[in-house]
Amino acid sequence: MNVLRKEKNSQRDWHRADIIAALHKNGWSIRQLAFKHGYAGSSSLSQALYRPFPKGERIIANAIGIPPEQIWPTRFQERKLKESRMFG
Repeated sequence: MNVLRKEKNSQRDWHRADIIAALHKNGWSIRQLAFKHGYAGSSSLSQALYRPFPKGERIIANAIGIPPEQIWPTRFQERKLKESRMFG
């Protein structure tokens, strides 16, 4: 059981401030991305920073230039676990 806890803790989601900083380093803001992808305001896209939102996660990750699994590893672990329970 301890092995699972260590593995789970070793992969942490990025902090929201780190995500925003990475976006800024690549010339983006949440607001700019939201408008580019057809959202009326930035609040819709910023939800991906706080809770699972696959489409928003992909948009943000693409702007940073890495897969969303690297930014939110725990979300993807949870999704895989749910899928395995449903289909396994």
